[in-house]
Amino acid sequence: MSANSQKKKFYALNMFDVVDLEKYLAYFSRLPEAAPQYGGRMVAFGRFRDSVAGDIAPRQVLFLVEWESEEAFISFRDDPALADLHPLRESGAASYVWQTFDGVDMSDPANVSLDDVLAVLKP
Repeated sequence: MSANSQKKKFYALNMFDVVDLEKYLAYFSRLPEAAPQYGGRMVAFGRFRDSVAGDIAPRQVLFLVEWESEEAFISFRDDPALADLHPLRESGAASYVWQTFDGVDMSDPANVSLDDVLAVLKP
């Protein structure tokens, strides 16, 4: 067992095109308060720059959220108390890609072992 095994993370990667700025901003403006209540931490938000490699069609925006666990993510996604929030995202964005990943906390790369890397790379 690696020293980093306690630092496993669950990530949600969002890539999309903005089609209704007002609706997406209404969604995004609530995230700094809503996501942490469900164990989410906004990690990165950025604008598309260049397609270097790969076969996925480019999207305008990337948004990465780190969740305490898959259960935390599901509670955010499925909580009826947020039923008015998710439609803002859905109607404000198009060509939406929302994928989840198991990962390793890389805040201190020196603590990531070869076993941690192999755990991600092996099927």
